[in-house]
Order: sequence, then structure tokens, then C-alpha cells
Amino acid sequence: MRSGVVGLMPAAVRQVTAATAGRLRSLGFSGVTVIVPKPLEVRRDEYERAGAILRDGGITVAQANPRYEMLVQPDNDLRALGIQELQAACRCAAWLQAGTVYVRPGSLNPAGPWTPYPGNTSLRTLLRLVDALRQVVPAAEAVGIPLALEGGSTSPLDTPERVRDVIEAVDSPALRFNADPVNFVRSLDELYDTTSLIDRLFDCCGRYTVCGHAKDITYDDALPVRLRECPLGTGLLDHAAYVRRFEQCCPDGFLLIEHLPNEQVPAAKRALDRVVEQAGLIWR
Repeated sequence: MRSGVVGLMPAAVRQVTAATAGRLRSLGFSGVTVIVPKPLEVRRDEYERAGAILRDGGITVAQANPRYEMLVQPDNDLRALGIQELQAACRCAAWLQAGTVYVRPGSLNPAGPWTPYPGNTSLRTLLRLVDALRQVVPAAEAVGIPLALEGGSTSPLDTPERVRDVIEAVDSPALRFNADPVNFVRSLDELYDTTSLIDRLFDCCGRYTVCGHAKDITYDDALPVRLRECPLGTGLLDHAAYVRRFEQCCPDGFLLIEHLPNEQVPAAKRALDRVVEQAGLIWR
């Protein structure tokens, strides 16, 4: 298991310098996510340069994270655009020499890919997702970089079982799983017993796991209750169970701290380091 972060990067890849890698290394990271804002408009030389600078500084691009039109979009033209953008992102990942390409399933809600909407988990929506992913996997196979598909309770892939079913329906070694147990917490029962949820997640999808995100979750005292993310180490997720199961399934994969402002990343890294040590594990 390797340590990485989604963050601590400049806004554009052309701004990556040796100091960028140095800062990441100084905090104990060996991997990072690179955002690809417009996969169809990128310059190859800028991505190859950024990847080389990071590698020379001891940092692996653990994940290329592209922005693209939603794969479950009912509009055929927009969905086709999303497929083209994700195919292009695979080429960007190759230029970066990235370990994975991050894939979000999207939503029928135009407000964003991680927003709930009626019909998100309908058979029609899931079939559109499977069809779109089948069109993308040849691009991932061509560059030898797996797609890391993530799910979450508000998305079409709202349960570990549904993630597994979609991966198996696409049936390509290029389609794998990006673990993130926080995303699947749907109720107080699951929040109070995240250990069981983590076991269920890895029982279903552990064989497909190639990368993971690390964050935390808690609740606000309110009626109705509101679940929300919080700084890693301050919530209720059983991180010890998470790192143990991740290490068993994906010992060379990156666990990436995410969804924190840069100034909160060092404290989150220290908290995760303590969990890893207490679990009897070490970062590779």
C-alpha cells in the first residue's frame, strides 16, 4: 500500500515544478492525482513534462482524474462526447505514466455527477453506463492503464454489489475499482458500523481494486439527520479495517487522501500514518 493525495498540486500541469514534487515528498507522499480538465484540448508535451518532473522528484502519478460529460447522460450526443473525453483521458494518462484513470459513473441530475436523481439506478441507466464503459475500455487496454471506477450512494453505482455487477457486465481487465467506503454510507446504521460496510465493499469488489480514496464521515445533530464528510481522523470510519482490507487486496495500490484543503492535508496524513502503524502495516 502506497501513500498519495488528491491535492497539493498547481492549477495547471504546466506549472508543475521540482518544488511540487519536493513538497509532496516532504509530507511523506509518494503518489498524487493529476486533474485533466479538458481531455480533448490538452497538449501532450505539457503532460509528458509534468509526469517526468514528478517522477524525477520521487512522485508517481497515481491517478489521472479527467473531467468529462456524464456517461449516463440520456442525450446521445452529450454521452458520446463524454465517451470521447474519457478515451482521450486514457492517452493523457499514458503521457503522465499514470497508474490509473479515475472514472465517475455520473448522474441523471444536471447539477453534477455525485447528485441524486430519480432513475439513477434504473436498468435503463445502468445499461447506458455499461455500454459507455464498453466503448471506453479499448482505449484503456491500448495504453495498458486500468480505469478505476468509483461508486457512491447518490450515483447509479449506489451499492458495492451494483459496482461489482457493472464491472462484471463490462467484462474487461481494463475496468477496475476505486475503493472509497465513505461514499457508500447511506444511513446511521451503516455509519455506526462502518466495519461491516468495509468488509462488504471488499468482499464484493476487492478482487477488482486498483486504487482508493481516504477520507472520513460524521453526522450533524439534526432532524432529519445529515451525514457529511469531515477531516480524516475526526469521524467514524473504521480506518484500521479499511487499510487492512486494502493492503490485502491491493498491496501495491495507492491510498489517496482527498477532499481537503491543502492546509488540512498534513494533519490528515499524520492521522492516517498512525492508523497504518497501529494496524501493523507500513507504507511501501
